[in-house]
Amino acid sequence: MINKSGNEEYSYWVRFASSAAIFAAFSMILVKGYAWLNTDSASILASLTDSVFDIAASVVNFFAVRYALTPADDDHRFGHGKAESLAGLFQSAFITGSALLLIFHSVGQLSHPNHVENISVGLAAIYFSIFITLLLVVVQTYALKRTSSIAIKADSLHYKGDLLMNVGVLVALYLTQLGYASIDSWIAICIAGYLFYGAYLVGKESVQSLMDKELPSEDEQKIIHIAKNIPLVKGVHDIRTRQSGGTVFIQMHLELDDNLILLDAHDVSDNVEAALEDAYPYSDILIHLDPVSVVRK
Repeated sequence: MINKSGNEEYSYWVRFASSAAIFAAFSMILVKGYAWLNTDSASILASLTDSVFDIAASVVNFFAVRYALTPADDDHRFGHGKAESLAGLFQSAFITGSALLLIFHSVGQLSHPNHVENISVGLAAIYFSIFITLLLVVVQTYALKRTSSIAIKADSLHYKGDLLMNVGVLVALYLTQLGYASIDSWIAICIAGYLFYGAYLVGKESVQSLMDKELPSEDEQKIIHIAKNIPLVKGVHDIRTRQSGGTVFIQMHLELDDNLILLDAHDVSDNVEAALEDAYPYSDILIHLDPVSVVRK
């Protein structure tokens, strides 16, 4: 049974968050591009490169989440939610590529450091980027609380990294003013290392989702607790869980009294479903009913 009202809320927030990411990345590309042309700063180029990959990844997310929201059909009975995980893998590859480019560029500048010019322009661009990124992260954080979307989580991860990155660029620009020319390239290399780590986290979670990894053990214990608290439920076994896009799939066997009539057993199953839907609004629940004596044998 799928919670349709929950899916509608999920749809709204992932669409809104993915659209906001594209707007934020595009505005930062314009501002950082102008700043880099006027400063020739390696750290600003690092931040600009990341923003270029951000918008590419966000565009992929934009279309992936919309495809993932497509209702189940005859060929995809479990829906299209895994498109989000594929988008996460794509983002991981993009982030890795941007990190490699940053390292190549920054190592070259360590050998032949450039003088950073018009630092005030660079500082203004980074302050603007921090403000826009902070607004986006707030939107994404709220959307994640409402959806737990893997695609939005992946997008949010590297935008949170962007906040740290932009702070690093500010430090580089200020230290460059004091005569530490090489610090600009070193901070860009540190940013590349952070991007590698972010790519690993995004890729790992995406692969686990594609491989139908079980929900955390805390969730399994929560599901058991919810089911056992429903009147007439004697026990629970054979719980299976996974997540595809925004939908959590839960399967379980309920243990009921041997003499319980079918109509009452059906009511118990409905009550368990309703309780689980309250805890997991975006869920597809399948329950099998077993006589308790058969289970104990």
